[in-house]
Amino acid sequence: MQSTGSSKNTKQMHLNFFEMACNASHMCTGQWKDPADNTQGKSQIDHYLWLAKLAEKGKITAIFFADVYGIFETYQGKPDAIFAGGTTCAYLDPVPLIPAMAAVTKSVCFGVTGSTSYIAPFILARTWSTLDHVTKGRVAWNVVTSYHTAAAQAMSLNNVESSAERYEAAHEYMDLVYQLWEQSWEDGAVKFQVDPEVAYDASKIHKIHFDGTYHRCHAYAQTHPSPQRTPVIFQAGASKSGIDFAGKHAEAIYTDFSTIASLSEYVRDVRQAAIRHGRDPRSVKIFMAIAPILGKTQEEAQAKHDKAKSLASIQAGMAKFSGYTNVDLSKYPLKEPFDTELKHADNLVAGVIKNYSLKQKEATEPFTPEYIGKMAGFGSTPKPTGTAETVADILEDWFHKTDIDGFNLVYILNPMSYEDIVEYLVPELQKRKLMWDDYPAKTFRENLHNVPGYPGLADDHPGSRFKWNAPNGTLQMDP
Repeated sequence: MQSTGSSKNTKQMHLNFFEMACNASHMCTGQWKDPADNTQGKSQIDHYLWLAKLAEKGKITAIFFADVYGIFETYQGKPDAIFAGGTTCAYLDPVPLIPAMAAVTKSVCFGVTGSTSYIAPFILARTWSTLDHVTKGRVAWNVVTSYHTAAAQAMSLNNVESSAERYEAAHEYMDLVYQLWEQSWEDGAVKFQVDPEVAYDASKIHKIHFDGTYHRCHAYAQTHPSPQRTPVIFQAGASKSGIDFAGKHAEAIYTDFSTIASLSEYVRDVRQAAIRHGRDPRSVKIFMAIAPILGKTQEEAQAKHDKAKSLASIQAGMAKFSGYTNVDLSKYPLKEPFDTELKHADNLVAGVIKNYSLKQKEATEPFTPEYIGKMAGFGSTPKPTGTAETVADILEDWFHKTDIDGFNLVYILNPMSYEDIVEYLVPELQKRKLMWDDYPAKTFRENLHNVPGYPGLADDHPGSRFKWNAPNGTLQMDP
């Protein structure tokens, strides 16, 4: 029986680059004002080829592409501050970039966001199978349900569905795409036999018949099985429904918490959810967002930190906060304490609410709209600053105390941020035997779980019950 768990004493730290295919600052706003920043070149393929080759040079596990639809209009009731500050806008579709990046690399993997709310299951299954084929098994799907009103309105709807209903539909969505990936084509269906003539063996290819509450599909999977069949499943849910979904489906999780205590609690919740769904809790790999700022000396690193903070856009920060929390900060006096309680809602990110609530409790100065703008503009993601040794100490501390499996590395300014990570931080982590010296296998799943020779879903993953040869599977032959 295949297992994707690993003991705490032997696990190694995975590092992923966090990327958004947009000509705008995201986590740390305003950096496009620095002449050394390459943000304005991110609509050119050269940027992504550079990124892929650099990641592979640094033995980075994967490049994680976040993606969203729509533009925030909460702040002032319009998107002007978003555009002026250059944040969360000007997005490219990341999917077409992956084949080009894969073509100039052999081992680094790619996680790409896809929405269960707005992409038809059949289309998503075909697209991600295509990516898995052309990358030779180096792709993951970051499953999102798309939370924001702007996205819904961009997709012909008036508003988002409730969080609970979005996740109910997403569970059903997963069952359908698992069937398309795992059940429609048996192993051995691809023959290319000359005599008698059989390119694809029809007896081994099955039509999927799916009639659910939210989704309906009667079709053969469009593509033959890819190296992983089902891509690695990423997720980022922090709400009660999101954690349950992650415990059932996720093989890897992106999360963003600012304290060891809050992250440790989240990790425990996710692993307990995995156990409830009959899975090995170690099979869910959890990656914390972190934005290291490195230098040859502490002074050099601190100078980089201070410069980035000075460039951060206050108006962009207030607009981001307003979009994430559905609270229009423009309605409050700029320099007066802001004490409105942050409440959860169906069109908000639960993890963001938790983080800002913690920040509000920890604030050392009045929590005014201006303060929030500075904080959100610079980003709430932890930013360990110093030499490679200092930053490695901090990462190692988080790694062991919170029981995570690695980090999604958020850049401040590129090419500096990622080049510093590869030049300074990676060698230090390798010296400490915390990070591999080379990729152990070929596909994303083999590398992620350290299971060379097993590119498919683990036996205890819910998608495995849909495999064409599952002992207790659900395969129904065509009528």
